[in-house]
Amino acid sequence: MRILFMGTPDIAAHCLQALYEAGHTLCGVFTRQDKPVGRKQVLTAPPVKQVALAHGTPVFQPVTLRDEAIQAQIRALEPEIIVVVAYGRILPPEVLAIPPRGCINLHVSLLPKYRGAAPVQWAVLNGDAETGVTIMKMDEGLDTGDILLVRPASIGPEETSGELFERITALGAETLLDALARFDALTPVPQDNAAATLAPPLRKEMARFTFDEDAARLHNLVRGMNPWPVAFFEYGGKKIKVLASRVATSAGEAPGTVLAVKPLTVACGQGALQLLQVVPEGGKPMEGSAWAAGRRFRVGDSL
Repeated sequence: MRILFMGTPDIAAHCLQALYEAGHTLCGVFTRQDKPVGRKQVLTAPPVKQVALAHGTPVFQPVTLRDEAIQAQIRALEPEIIVVVAYGRILPPEVLAIPPRGCINLHVSLLPKYRGAAPVQWAVLNGDAETGVTIMKMDEGLDTGDILLVRPASIGPEETSGELFERITALGAETLLDALARFDALTPVPQDNAAATLAPPLRKEMARFTFDEDAARLHNLVRGMNPWPVAFFEYGGKKIKVLASRVATSAGEAPGTVLAVKPLTVACGQGALQLLQVVPEGGKPMEGSAWAAGRRFRVGDSL
């Protein structure tokens, strides 16, 4: 199948590589602009661009797809289908109408649940036991198109967003190839808009927490905010990031009370939270018990 691919981050690059290996013809690749990366702000190409160039495929990085010249460029490529994976730009109606087989999108949730930019993170933040990937036909809405194929995936109780995303990336590529191989036999199923939920982008301010909250909710926050922006609490005017945690029991002690130092266990509004791995402000990751030892915490102290 002659495919025009649109995508930007690692998951899109993984899918693009899978398309090459499956023998599909890539007539072109659209991705976002190169961006400065790291402390030295080195201008770096998106992962998708790197894969495309390695295979000799023309790469396009327009600021918008609403430009008539860009739309003419897409028509000139003569794609049978447009495949979109985390592109980060809206496809206007003029572009959606170009390929004879339409445009399809890989979305990393069980649509209509978690439409939007951060479906994997919100599934973890909400403590869901299951998520998955959906291949859908694209329309003008935000992840509202008819569903072509769905593959579920379980979420481990200790799994972080980053760990889950790695598994979902592989599952997504497999499901995309399956959908393309069976494309003509798949029956589009309209989404139940009444059951739709949204997954907006995460914001840094969402990562802050206090121990007044429920321990289970805080554990999900720690998992969901890893690897970015990373959940944290404040102690002594400093941010203490928490990379890993576990829910424990409490006998009703006041929130913030240190219940144990090995592992560092803190009472919450309901239950308690073990802080297994933390990052003190300006420091490196360490075991919560090591941080507690450095602060000379004792049972009964308060955070």
